Parts: sequence; C-alpha cells; structure tokens
Amino acid sequence: MNMTSTDLDRLVAEEKKLVAIEYQNEVWADGTLEGIEPEIMAEAAFATALTELIRDNGELSALALLDGLRERISAGEFSSNRILQ
Repeated sequence: MNMTSTDLDRLVAEEKKLVAIEYQNEVWADGTLEGIEPEIMAEAAFATALTELIRDNGELSALALLDGLRERISAGEFSSNRILQ
C-alpha cells in the first residue's frame, strides 16, 4: 500500500489525538481521586482549552470548535448510551 503525504498526516493526527485523550483520561482520574467534582474539572478543561485555542488561532477558531461540539452533542455522539455500544 502506497501512503500519500495526506494519509501519513492523517495517521499522525489520529495518533496525537489518541495520546491526548489518554493524557486527559489520566488527569481526569487523578482529579476524581482528589475529590474534584466532574463539573469543576470539565469547566476548567474547557476554559483552558478555549484560552489556548484563542491565543493560538483566534476567536473564530474557538467558535467553530464550539459549533462543531454543539452539533456532535445534539447528534448524541457523547451520550452514555453511545459510549457503551
């Protein structure tokens, strides 16, 4: 199979996303063990992510991310029923 540069870039991005999710899961577990409520951790994570995204890419990029997340939530992508399937 011949990989194009685009294919390789997509694989690298996918691997980075998986590693980032692993890091986030570890931090979430640590916070839970420390007794931090999920809502507090989620708000802190969103605030940090949006601050960094706005600093690096501007407000329009952050708004686009939020719009995409809203659509994914409305589609049920993050519901517990879907996660368990």
